[in-house]
Amino acid sequence: MSTIREAGAGAGASKVMPLPPRAAANTPLPLEHGIARNPGMKLDLGFLESVRSVNRSALERRVATLTKRRSIKADDQAAWLLRAIACMDLTTLNSNDTDERVRRLCAKAINPLRRDIVEGLGIADETIRPAAVCVYHPFVATAVEALRGTGVHVAAVSTAFPHGLTPLSTRLQEIEASVKDGADEIDVVIPRGLVYGAKWRELFNEIVAMRAACGDAHLKVILGTGDLSTLRNVMLASMVAMMAGADFIKTSTGKESVNATLPVGLAMVRAIRAYFEETGYLIGFKPAGGISTAKVSLDWLVLMKEELGRPWLEPNLFRFGASSLLTDIERQLEHHLTGHYSANHRHAMA
Repeated sequence: MSTIREAGAGAGASKVMPLPPRAAANTPLPLEHGIARNPGMKLDLGFLESVRSVNRSALERRVATLTKRRSIKADDQAAWLLRAIACMDLTTLNSNDTDERVRRLCAKAINPLRRDIVEGLGIADETIRPAAVCVYHPFVATAVEALRGTGVHVAAVSTAFPHGLTPLSTRLQEIEASVKDGADEIDVVIPRGLVYGAKWRELFNEIVAMRAACGDAHLKVILGTGDLSTLRNVMLASMVAMMAGADFIKTSTGKESVNATLPVGLAMVRAIRAYFEETGYLIGFKPAGGISTAKVSLDWLVLMKEELGRPWLEPNLFRFGASSLLTDIERQLEHHLTGHYSANHRHAMA
């Protein structure tokens, strides 16, 4: 039986936890499988020191091996692309966003594939939808109303997205306002300067306060990895965010010059594994920015399966931040059925 090790309460103790069975898209895994919310832990600088060494060359070799030796074709590829849809945060974060644009995006989330594609794939009786729609705070209430009763979550980007450079009190008020309007997931950004200065206590305290402001809403902490300069900074920032109670760690805002890359993702998922081995809690991962093709989405899914295992192919532990990815996945699924590629405008997003 496939298993994953779970940290026990006693020193050196461990137990083997069976992996959960395959679940339908958007079906939460039961708590008895260990998918419990991360309560965080005290800031442990000794543990932080133990994970600071990161070998970039080794990570890059591992990524190259993963993407070259795993080839997913035909019906298997179609199934994996449907899984990618179920793990997607469908996103609009533009200066020209409007309530109507958000409503159209929510309509796409409810019906992500054209009817002829759904029928051709034989999934008319299945419910396959993105996990969430992600918007700026002013559009949270609009998205909540449009998605009511569908099971699609509403995520809000808060805390002075994308730079995080306003007073902490202002950022916390924005989180509380988004939760009040109905957002059940909050994507926050960290001030990157706290990482540059190794101000781990200050960063930890800020994220703890953000977690408290979220209440029952889940907290996704955006590191802005393209701005962090080194994989060591990425690893340490990931670990501090998890210690502070993050439910997900996320690569990027999508506004940096460099966004989600596989070597950075590998460093972050290994931080997740180290945290799991230390505490027994499973943390989610969200790559975002620059993930716009079906092929790239498959690379990320393979990375999660190979490094963390089957539980991280579920939307409660893995998300794509994406705005145009769904268009290419829909085109690839149509090609799977017909042998022909269609134009992007036949798969309108909003």
